[in-house]
Formats: sequence, structure tokens, C-alpha cells
Amino acid sequence: MFLDTDFIPPKYTQTVEKGNFKWTAPSNIALVKYWGKKENQIPANPSVSFTLNNCKTITKLAFAKKEDSLNFSFDLLFEGQSKEDFKPKINKFFERVAHYLPFLKDYHFTIDTENTFPHSSGIASSASGMAALAMNLMSVERQLYPAMTDEYFYQKASFLARLGSGSACRSVKGQVVAWGNQANITGSSDLFGVEFPYVIHDNFKNYQDTILLVDKGEKQVSSTVGHDLMHDHPYASTRFAQAHDNLDKLITIFESGDLDAFIKVVESEALTLHAMMMTSMPYFILMKPNTLEIINAIWKFRNETKVPVCFTLDAGANVHVLYPKNVSEKVLQFIQDELVGYCQNGQYICDEIGNGANQL
Repeated sequence: MFLDTDFIPPKYTQTVEKGNFKWTAPSNIALVKYWGKKENQIPANPSVSFTLNNCKTITKLAFAKKEDSLNFSFDLLFEGQSKEDFKPKINKFFERVAHYLPFLKDYHFTIDTENTFPHSSGIASSASGMAALAMNLMSVERQLYPAMTDEYFYQKASFLARLGSGSACRSVKGQVVAWGNQANITGSSDLFGVEFPYVIHDNFKNYQDTILLVDKGEKQVSSTVGHDLMHDHPYASTRFAQAHDNLDKLITIFESGDLDAFIKVVESEALTLHAMMMTSMPYFILMKPNTLEIINAIWKFRNETKVPVCFTLDAGANVHVLYPKNVSEKVLQFIQDELVGYCQNGQYICDEIGNGANQL
């Protein structure tokens, strides 16, 4: 079993004056949701996600040795422009990870980041952003300690990403990633995400995710606040048990290729996530009227055509439409004919399962 102290590095063997790296990391969409967390970004229940391919963050990190090692020093650019309002989040992240990256105060960093998807579109940009930053920081550490193994490199990157944004730990690798201790998943950990270690049926290879942008405004309740409301939630313990149970079901489903069973688990998980929000105190609703219109249209279409298409939701109003690649033509026609009208400015993004972070 891993401990967080396993990620405190040995004494560095090299010195580096300056350099730069560039990594891209994708967003991910949870199938079994995590909602509620303990101290230090530890999940209250395990989760599993599809790693996406097209919705990603591209981050360039330049670093140069500085005179003193008293404080963190960095500039943050978003799409080439200075972004002061992002800086407190990065500073907090540096504070959390400094124990595990002792070189952080030795350098001035320039973090230049951009997304391939609309910012604040309710797609997990904190997941892709923190994963991309973690990959860059691990590239710096590998220069200082070249004996590092690949396994340690990726595990620690996922561990660090989690300290920035919980679900970011699932964006380091692909295609299916589990996070959180689960008795029936070998190697699973609360500290980092692991690639799903069992057989995945061909039905789930190249799975498609078309993201319908229902509402691109800022959420009225942040995910951080939502997670905190699970501490005294009347249904929390039942929900956490359900997540473990659904994750066990998915192990069997992924092996058998049973699309009907997959749909039941995934849609139930999405609605349960939002049920937790509606039954917390204070209660809140992140779905919009058009979210429900889309869900009902998907149910009607699936019932009439028997096409195995389903939905899932993150902590927001947007709808992820999930389906196997071999029915893409029918589903995309359905989206064009019946669902685009429910999207803000008719916007949607076509994505699919991807392989995780990539150095550029």
C-alpha cells in the first residue's frame, strides 16, 4: 500500500539552471462519480472515468534558477495573456505539493496554458489543467533525478495532479482510469489514479462522447462547496456504498460488453450525483430545463430505435452523450435533428476515448 511519504523524492543528483517543457493533458468524464472528499483531496468513494481525447489543456512551463529560495515565484499566462485571477489557485497548489517537490522555491516559473475547448464551458478544465501542470513539474524533477522510473513518474504526476483538483489524477493516463481504494481493483489507491487493470470488451474501445453545451455560465455552487456538503449529508453513507457497488458492476460489464447494463449504471450514477446536490443542506440544482429536455429526448430515441446511446452529467448543466463508435452516424444525426436546439448557441463538442497526457 502506498503512503504519501513515498512521493518525497530522494536527494537530487543533478543541478539544472533553466529549461522548458510542454505537455498536453485531457479532460475526463467519470462513469462512477466521486462526490465528497476527506482531507488532502482524498475521495470519500472510488470513481472510474473515460479519459477524453480532444478536450485538453496544453501547458508550456519555462523555469529559471533564482537568487533566493524564500517564496514561490511564477507568472501565469492563459492563451498568451496574463491571468491574475488564476494565480491564487496555482499558489495554493504549490503550497500543497512543495513537500513533494522541494525544488519549487528555487526557480521562477512561467506557466503558459491554453484549452482546446471553450473556457468555462463546464468541461473539467481544472482536471486537464492540473494534470498538464503536474506532468511539466515531473519533467523538471526527472532532470534533477534522472534515475526516476517511468512508473514513478506517472504515479507521482497523478498524485500531484490530485492535490490540485481531485479528478485531475484521472487525466494522466488513459483510456479507463480508476481512482480510490476498491477491494476488487488491483493496485487502486486514494492517492492517485490507475489504469483499469482488467479486460475491456471491444464494445467500449473508441467510445464516443459528444458534449452538449447547455449552459456555459459559471456554476452558482462550485464543486468544492458541493463536495463539502457531503460531510453531513443524510444519504452520504448509502451513496458511498452504492459507488463501490456500481464500480464492481462495471468490472463485469467492461469484460462482457453488456451495453444495456452499462447504460443503467452510468445514467443512474449521473442522476444520483445530482440527487445528492438536491438533498444536501443547503440544497441546490445545477441542471437546467434544457438538461432535462435532452435526457428525455435521449430516452425516447433509445426506446424507439434500440440504439445504445446514453447520457452522463458532471457537476453542471451540460450533457455528455456516450455511445459506441459503430452507431456514430445515427447518434450524430439525432443530435443534429433533435438536440442542438437545446444547446447554448447550438454548440457541442465531439470527443472520444483518449490515451492521457502527452509530451509535445
